[in-house]
Amino acid sequence: MSRTLGPSPEEPAGPVLRPPSLLALPSYLAGHAARIGHDVLVEAVGREDLRLPHFAVLTALADFGPLPQHVLADRCGFQRSHLGRYLDTVEERALVRRARDRADRRRQVVELTEEGLSLQRRLREGVERGQDSFLEGLTEQERRTLTRLLRRLLDADDLARAARAGARGGAG
Repeated sequence: MSRTLGPSPEEPAGPVLRPPSLLALPSYLAGHAARIGHDVLVEAVGREDLRLPHFAVLTALADFGPLPQHVLADRCGFQRSHLGRYLDTVEERALVRRARDRADRRRQVVELTEEGLSLQRRLREGVERGQDSFLEGLTEQERRTLTRLLRRLLDADDLARAARAGARGGAG
């Protein structure tokens, strides 16, 4: 379905500083909102001298438990070749440990240490406070709706990527 996009019919919250035709593009708005949200996350995680990929690794392991290294990369949306560097950093800080997979000695399984779980919980609290700041202009219902809609976009993209990978005969 194609339609002409023009200025949004909604009244602006303040002076219009950007071109109204751009402000009518959801992808333009999402990109700029993502930058603001990204900065909030970077600040929260950076207080512990970590980067977002490190937080993603700790969070994935907290959510899913120990994972083979290739599965962890896929769950975090990382290129598998980049994960090793991220793991080196958190392993040096004793936040994770890697061990050979007993079921397949060619693979490594990554798991959180107690220190890693403790730090992940502290980081999560800081990140949640940052989300409150990022979304302060929205009601609780609007926040839930925004999260649900963004999740639908990501889920659709994940399904499309999986279908393309399946069509190519690969796993990602």
